[in-house]
Amino acid sequence: MAAVPPVVQIVQRCEALFEDLHFNAVKEWKAAAPGRKAIGYMPVYVPRELMHAAGMLPVGILGGGDQLEVIQGDAYYQSYICRIPRSTIELGLTGRLDCLDGMLFPSICDVIRNLSGMWQILFKDKYVRYFDVPQNYEDAIGGRFYVQELEVLREDLGRVAGREITDDMLNASIAVYNDNRAAIRDLYKYRAAKPWQAPTSEVYLVLRAGMVLPPKEHTQLVRDYIAAADALPRPKRDNARVVINGTFCEQPPLALIKSIEMAGCYIVDDDFMLVHRWLLDDVPTGGKPLEELSKAFLHRSATTAAKYDTRREEKGQFLLKQVKNFGAEGVIFAAPSFCDPALLERPMLQDVLSKQKIPHTAFKYAENTGQMAPIREQAGTFADSIKLWNAA
Repeated sequence: MAAVPPVVQIVQRCEALFEDLHFNAVKEWKAAAPGRKAIGYMPVYVPRELMHAAGMLPVGILGGGDQLEVIQGDAYYQSYICRIPRSTIELGLTGRLDCLDGMLFPSICDVIRNLSGMWQILFKDKYVRYFDVPQNYEDAIGGRFYVQELEVLREDLGRVAGREITDDMLNASIAVYNDNRAAIRDLYKYRAAKPWQAPTSEVYLVLRAGMVLPPKEHTQLVRDYIAAADALPRPKRDNARVVINGTFCEQPPLALIKSIEMAGCYIVDDDFMLVHRWLLDDVPTGGKPLEELSKAFLHRSATTAAKYDTRREEKGQFLLKQVKNFGAEGVIFAAPSFCDPALLERPMLQDVLSKQKIPHTAFKYAENTGQMAPIREQAGTFADSIKLWNAA
């Protein structure tokens, strides 16, 4: 019997982590050393460096996906609210998140703010914090505010961990995450150069593994995947190169990503799992770590509808750079139903693309979307139109 190629083994491992809604990897990590603690966080971005410096495992919680039947969670939110808070409540109430010692709810939208309050009521024995971020991008104003928020979080996590988090510890953790972000940048560059060698349905699973693995282990996994993917020749097709936009919080079903690829699209950039790519370059490790994290957030971070920004004249410029830098031929707007930030920003981004004559199409989904045929047909028609237009 032929040996299983290394790339297949890596993807199978990542898929098993992805499908495990009981977070056994987190339980095993905690059981390996007495006193270990794990802190969960919702998308899109939190400074994981602080949790890591406290000796904790940061655990990304991205709802229940399409595997979880939501029963109790539906009682907490109206039907016109996106699904991720309902399925996250379901995870909590059914004991699947009992391995967590706390939860961080970053500033995304009003729904997640509300969810943080519910969590405090439902899980009184856990550390819970709504983590706010600046809406002013001047160092003396927004930067000062953010450093203060980071200091409060550092003190809180230190109390939970039972240890002081020093600047040296933080700088060491920043270096660990710099390495992780560098590996993921390499992964995205590799996929853009050879999307047939690194299908996004696989890349996505590799990214998701980073939600439950320690960062050093995940960094090695990413690099192992790139090497293994490059070692296994795969057929190259004349697919349309596209950017996916709008999926920064509630994640799409894996079947949706596969459907877009099967329809004739190579996804060459996206906003999946933005926590891995929020900071665009290395954070300096030789100075005051909280100030350096603040400067990176204010001046060198991704642009997304989940991030408040008043600079309307720059609206869409980040997306245009994605299209240019990754050689995309079009943009697919895929946002969760009832996602106010993504759906409110979409018309403005579409207007920018239209003025630049960049093809685009749009649809909505939920994390438990089951019917993929319409999405596949729409994506396929979009890919065909790009190829026909380019040929003309």
